[in-house]
Amino acid sequence: MLRVLTLLLLCGNSLFAAAKPNVLLICVDDLKPLLGCYGDKVVKSPNIDRLAARGVVFEKAFCNQAVCSPSRNALLTGLRPQTLGIYELSTNFRKAVPNAVTLPQHFKANGYRAEGLGKIFHVGHGNVNDVASWSVPHFTPKTISYALKENNLPDSTREQALFENKTEAWKLPRGAPTESADVPDNRYGDGMIADEAVKRLEAAKQKPEEPFFLAVGFLKPHLPFVAPKKYWDLYDPAVFTVPALQTAPAGAPEFAPTTWGELRQYRDMPEQGPLTQAQAIHLIHGYHAATSYMDAQLGRVLDALDASGLAGNTIIVFWGDHGWHLGDHGMWCKHTNYEQATRIPVIVAAPGVPPARTQALAESCDIYPTLAELAQLPAPPQGDGRSFASVLQNPATTVRDHAIHVYPRGGGLIGRAIRTQRHRLVEWKKPGDAPETAVLELYDYEADPDETKNLAVEQPAVVTVLRQFLTRHAEAKPQISSKPEAPPKKPGQDRGKSFDQRDKDQNGQLTKEEFLLNQPDPDEAPKRFPKFDTDGNGVLSRDEFIKGGRK
Repeated sequence: MLRVLTLLLLCGNSLFAAAKPNVLLICVDDLKPLLGCYGDKVVKSPNIDRLAARGVVFEKAFCNQAVCSPSRNALLTGLRPQTLGIYELSTNFRKAVPNAVTLPQHFKANGYRAEGLGKIFHVGHGNVNDVASWSVPHFTPKTISYALKENNLPDSTREQALFENKTEAWKLPRGAPTESADVPDNRYGDGMIADEAVKRLEAAKQKPEEPFFLAVGFLKPHLPFVAPKKYWDLYDPAVFTVPALQTAPAGAPEFAPTTWGELRQYRDMPEQGPLTQAQAIHLIHGYHAATSYMDAQLGRVLDALDASGLAGNTIIVFWGDHGWHLGDHGMWCKHTNYEQATRIPVIVAAPGVPPARTQALAESCDIYPTLAELAQLPAPPQGDGRSFASVLQNPATTVRDHAIHVYPRGGGLIGRAIRTQRHRLVEWKKPGDAPETAVLELYDYEADPDETKNLAVEQPAVVTVLRQFLTRHAEAKPQISSKPEAPPKKPGQDRGKSFDQRDKDQNGQLTKEEFLLNQPDPDEAPKRFPKFDTDGNGVLSRDEFIKGGRK
C-alpha cells in the first residue's frame, strides 16, 4: 500500500506539472485590426479569422503608445511608457527598471521553458534583446528585407553615408517600400520564423511534462511591404481606394498629426507633401499582401500546434503592437494618438473559454497580468495592467472604464489620451506643467467616427468629465536619458603641489633639471620647458609653471 501511495504521489506530481497550460504568444508588427474577423471585407486573413473563431476577440483594445519599443515594453513589463519614462526606440527598459521581471521571465521563474522567436522585444536603434527573459538564446532569422537585389542595394549616397556614420544608419534613406518577388515563403523573415516555430512545437511535443512559453514575433506587415508574389496576386488593385478624408481633424493642434517620416525614408517616396494616387494605392495593396503573407505563416504555426496534440492545454494570445495610418487624414505609418494608430487586434483563445466578442476596453499592459492569472501564477511583481481574465468568461463585463495611451512631441510635450467607449480626450503638455497650460483634443466616436473635428472647445462638459480620469493617473515622466552615465572625472592635477614637490631647494624657481624630474613623457617634456618659460630667463617661476605657458 505504501508503494502504491508513493507511486500515486509521484504520478500526481507529474500530472500536476503537465497540467500547467502552455502559452503561445503571437506578436505582430504594425498590424491594425484590418482583418476579416474585425469586419473588413477585402483583406484575406483566413488563419487569424479561424483563431478568432475559437477565441475571444477584443474589439476595443488599444496600445499604450503607437510605436514599436514603448508598446512592446508595455506588453512585456506591464509598465506604460509614461511610467517608464521611455517614449522612443533606443532606450532599453532596464535603464528605467533594472530589476523588472518580464512576462517571459516570470513564466521561466515558475517552471516554464521560455523561448522567443522573431520580433518580441524591439531590437535595433541602439536597443538590445533581453537575455534574462529566455531559457534559450533568442532566435532571429538571418535574412535581409528584400529578395531582389535592385530593391536592397542603396544608392551611392547612402553607401557613403553608411561608411562615414554607421551608428546613425537607421536614420538614412532605405530601399524600396514594397517588393513582390516570386519566391518561397521562407525567403523572407516571417517564413523563417514560422519554420522555427514549427520545430519548437514539434520539440515541445516530445516533452509534455515541461510547459512552454513560446513567443513568436512576426515582422510583417511592417515596412517595407515585401511578400511573395502569390500574396500580392490575391488582390486586384482596382478594389483599393484612398480614404476620402485627406486632412487632419479640424481644430487639431498642428503638432498632433504625424508627418510620416518613416515612410519618407524609403526610395521614391516624397520628402514632403502627399503621395500620388498611384503610390497610395500601391502601398495599400502592399499592406494587404504583407498581412496575408504573415497570416499564412500564422496558419502554419497553428497547424503545428494542433498536430502536436498540445492545443487543448495551450493559451494563445494574438496581439498587434499598434495600428497604422493607411492614408486616412492624409497620414501614413503610426506615431499619433488617433484611432487608426492606437487601436489594435487582440484575440485570446484559452482552455475552457468559449469563443466570443467583447467591447471591453483593454490595454497592452493588461496582457501580462491576464496570462499570469490564466496560468495560475503569482501576480506580476510590477505593472500598470489589470487582468481581464474575468472578461474571457463573461465578455459582457469589463475591468476598465477607460484606456490610457500616450505619444510625445517635440519640445518635451506628452499627449496623454483617455479613451472611453465613446470618446477620446488628448491632453498635450510638458510633464509637471499646470493642467491649464494643456492643449486639448476631444473626439466623439459615435457622432464622428472618422475624427473629422476636434470638439474640445465645443464640449467643455465632456472635457471636464474626461479630465477627471486623468487625475487617477500619475503625471507622465519625461523621457529618461538613453546615454550611458559618464565615468567620474579624475581629479585635476594640483599644479601648485607639483611645483612644490619639484622645487627641491625651495627657492621658488624650477631649473630645467627640476622641471624634468619624474615627467611621464621624458622625450617630450624638454620641449615644454621653453614654452613655459615665458620671460626667457632659464628658470620657471611658480606662476609660469602653474599657467603652463598660457596667458
